[in-house]
Amino acid sequence: MPPKRNPLNLNPLQLKTLTLLQALAALPDARPGEAEGSILLTSLPDPHGDHFHLGDAVVAARDATGLRNPAVWTALERKGLVKTAFPQSATLLPAGRAYDTGLKDAILHRATH
Repeated sequence: MPPKRNPLNLNPLQLKTLTLLQALAALPDARPGEAEGSILLTSLPDPHGDHFHLGDAVVAARDATGLRNPAVWTALERKGLVKTAFPQSATLLPAGRAYDTGLKDAILHRATH
């Protein structure tokens, strides 16, 4: 039997938020967290208009509403994916870094040129 997709039953907003946190953790200026394999995220992007830039990707602001939602952060922490100090910072834990949200290509839009 193949592994279950979304084994922690994250809702769509939680999946989008985790995808964005994973993308932030992959940026060159990401800093290691205190725990082994974790990444400390201290600056969240601010949308301008209906989008924002995340490295070489463009993200629609509508896909990032969870970045400013404390309930989403609490749920991700409860499921062992992040450690939060909302709204100042989040630490993406190894389980959060490895979780396959299946949304990377859907919400991180990259130019093809």
